[in-house]
Amino acid sequence: MPLKKLVFIFLLLNIILLQSSYSQKYTAIDSIVLKYPDFGSTEKLAEQIKKDFISEHDKARAIYSWIALNLDYDLETFLDPPAQKDFSSKDAADAAKQLQVFNEKTMQKAFRSRKAVCLGYSLLYAHLATLTGLKCQIIKGDAKVDLPDIGRRNYLINHAWNSVQIDGKWVLVDATWGGGYLDYRRKIIVKKFTPIYFEMEPKYFNMKHYPEAAMYKGNTGNKSEFLNGPLIYDSFIEENCEILEPFSGVINANDGDKITFKIKNLSKIDDIYYLDKKEERMKVENVKKVDGVLEFQITYNRKLGRFITLNLFQTNFAAFKIVPKTM
Repeated sequence: MPLKKLVFIFLLLNIILLQSSYSQKYTAIDSIVLKYPDFGSTEKLAEQIKKDFISEHDKARAIYSWIALNLDYDLETFLDPPAQKDFSSKDAADAAKQLQVFNEKTMQKAFRSRKAVCLGYSLLYAHLATLTGLKCQIIKGDAKVDLPDIGRRNYLINHAWNSVQIDGKWVLVDATWGGGYLDYRRKIIVKKFTPIYFEMEPKYFNMKHYPEAAMYKGNTGNKSEFLNGPLIYDSFIEENCEILEPFSGVINANDGDKITFKIKNLSKIDDIYYLDKKEERMKVENVKKVDGVLEFQITYNRKLGRFITLNLFQTNFAAFKIVPKTM
């Protein structure tokens, strides 16, 4: 066989193996869910999931995949939310009943219209989980999704997600973010199936989510640490990275100051840069890698804007906010 053909086959096999190893865990589940027809009720959908999948893990994943693939985020409602529902009642039991009815209507609307905001996503996930025999909880809290979220003031609730029990262990799930993301600059929804928000490691999940109820907080740290932490993006999570320095997402710096970054587990260093406020590429300085830790510096210039967004392989990676040093 000619050498060129052997090289081509070798490269092709390597590509196939890399793709296979990356998605091997979920490809079979997703491929089955992708072929599902329209179902007239949540009960029929749940019955199909129970028929196709036996383990708790596979059922939980199938529900995540179906919701992420089939629902669209309701941008109109997000940008112009309705007035908060007031459950006026004579006692706590009546208030709980009204809330249950409201949640049922919200969940069914999400299923029928295939459109919802995060509450609809999380209610539908919990409902389907219960129908398939899984224990599931809805968690409400704060989320960091955009640059102004770094170091901002405290919000109590702006997002909802789930925790589902798989083989005795509670894992974190965000089906809303599994279906894509909101491009804040262009005010559009980017539909993109994103598997990483199912069973994500808590250390990453908790950098982007903060639960309101104390019972869910666990090792998330305090709210101030959450708000002042860096904003991490999907590529950061996929690379399994860790920021060793700076120690906060809010950096005190003046013009001309050199800011040192140390990031663990970055496999490649030849395509990392940062973006200024005009989203133009700026080179990092003094790059070196020691014992698996990438170290580099950025000379801050306030004309570049209040935020530094690190970029890797032409994708947002992590972002920080710059605050002037006080004299």
